[in-house]
Order: sequence, then structure tokens, then C-alpha cells
Amino acid sequence: MAEGQTEPRTVRELGEFGLIARISRGIPRASEWVVAGIGDDTAALRLCPGFLLLATCDVQVEGVHFILDRTTPELLGRKALAVNLSDVAAMGGIPRFGLVSLGLPPSTPVAMVDGLYEGLRAEADEFGVTLVGGNISSTRGGIFIDITLLGEVEPDRVLYRSSAKPGDSLIVTGYLGDSAGGLALILDSALAVPLEVAETLLLAHRRPTPRVAAGRAVAATGLAHAMIDLSDGLAGDLGHVAEASGVGGVVWADRLPISPELRALGRLLDRDPLEWALRGGEDYELLVVVPPTAEAAVLDAIAATGLAAAVIGEVRPSEEGLTIALADGRRHPLSAVAFHHF
Repeated sequence: MAEGQTEPRTVRELGEFGLIARISRGIPRASEWVVAGIGDDTAALRLCPGFLLLATCDVQVEGVHFILDRTTPELLGRKALAVNLSDVAAMGGIPRFGLVSLGLPPSTPVAMVDGLYEGLRAEADEFGVTLVGGNISSTRGGIFIDITLLGEVEPDRVLYRSSAKPGDSLIVTGYLGDSAGGLALILDSALAVPLEVAETLLLAHRRPTPRVAAGRAVAATGLAHAMIDLSDGLAGDLGHVAEASGVGGVVWADRLPISPELRALGRLLDRDPLEWALRGGEDYELLVVVPPTAEAAVLDAIAATGLAAAVIGEVRPSEEGLTIALADGRRHPLSAVAFHHF
């Protein structure tokens, strides 16, 4: 920067091409897989012969998916990519390339964009993803971050949501409901909650961990029938599997993995953590459908990645619908309620 010039403070002052140059710093333009990356009209990518191409996209919209002053730019960047990584994980795939489109009000601080890309680059580096392009636009409303992620998977390992069979077991990774608990804390910052409880739940919401390694491990067993990531809540995503596969299912309430921190929050708010676990959404854990004879092998494969998993239910014939079985033996219909944008 020339002597006497001041550092631009907003994206309006920096300008479109100055912003592109700034966010491109530190991103490689060529690699083993990238023939041409950021800086040309389009990226030229080298695909692995014999693999299926996976493609997914997800957008984070201010006021719908995040509240800007309740997170950090770095965590926002990580989450924006993580939710796409989770989709690839659910197919048993390997994430490869990301394209990022930003919508920014002209008054957006440059420092915010710097932090956002710091988070994007950190998440990409952790999971072996190369950012290869995207787009920038001015918006009259809030910020949006729209990411397209490309990955790959072996044809004989890819997992869909449409192959569940009656009698199959339902397995979930990690804890359920922590993200919803974190959102409850974000929406009511006046809640008096022990620090260790708040930190765990807030981090679960602000920085979910995509289960890429676990998804690959499950796919490598060749034993699973179906898999889906839990973005809409267990009830909603189990409903997606049931609809796609033409089946029903039962969830055993006392088998759901609920963290001590979420149980503590439930006691403080006089709320049943089971509802967060069933309908909270944004956990980004995996729901894996396996034949009963494969339970042990699939649980062992997931455990080998350093992640806990639990059998939480069973696939049933379609005419039985979806139900939840309580510890006292009672069963209730489990409505497949999922998050809706409209």
C-alpha cells in the first residue's frame, strides 16, 4: 500500500476485484487435482478415473441460519463449509473442491470477510478440500454464504437413503440435540448456565464436526444399506429415509445418545432433552442403516475413527409408520417433522 493510503475498512472501499484478490491469498491455484483454480474464468479439475462425482450445495443466510453478532466470522466460515462436508460424508465420499459465492452488503467490514475466509481455509485444510473459485455480489439485505462442494466416491461404496429394509438396525454417531441446545442459549443469552455446559453446546451449534472419516469407514465395510446426515433432526431425517425407502421405523427413546451437558440444560429450563434430540436439527451426525448381523462390524469401524455410535432403533414395514418407544413400553407416532425454509 502506498505511503499515506489507509487500509480499506469496508468491501465498498476495497472494491470487487480488490476483495477477490484479498480472499484468494493463500489458496493454491494448482495442485495434483487442480489444473487451474482461482484466477481463470472457471476451474479446471482433474477427477479420479473410476469414481463417481458427488456434488452438493448449501447456503447460510443471515437471519435464517445465523445471527452475525452471536458468532465469529471464523466459526461462520467453518460451519458454512462443514454443512456441505457433512453431505459428502453421508454418501461415504471424499470431499475435493469447494466454490464459494458471497453476498455482502457494501458496508460489510473487510475484517469480517478476512475472518470468514480464515475459517473457510482452516476447514478446507482440515478435510483436504481445495477452494477453486466462486462469486461475489452486493446485497441489499444481509450476508449469505453459498457453497458448492464437489467430491468423489467409489461406485461400489456409495450410500443412498433409499435402500433401507425392514429389520435393519438404526445407528447414530455422536450425541443428538447439542446443536439445538446451543441455539437455545444463543436465542436467550440471559440464561444462567454453567460455563462448561454453555461452551459444549454453543460449540456444537457454531462449529459442527462433519463425520467424513466415519462416513468413509462405514462405506468401506460394504455392509450398510443406507446413510444420511442429521441436518433436519433425527425425526425429520429418519422420515426422509423412510419415504425414500418405502419403510417405517421405531426409535427407542432410552437408547438415544444425549450428552450430560444437554441433560443439564434440560433440567435448568425444565425441558425434556428428548425433544431437542429428536427435532433439534443441525447435529450433522450420521444415521446409518445396517442389517442386524452387521451391527458390530459397523460400530467397530466407526469407533476406529475415534467416534462413539449407538444402535437406537429398527426399520419396520411401511404400514407401521414411524414410532417412538418410551422406556415404559408405550409407543407414540413419531411425526417426521423437519426444518422448512418457507
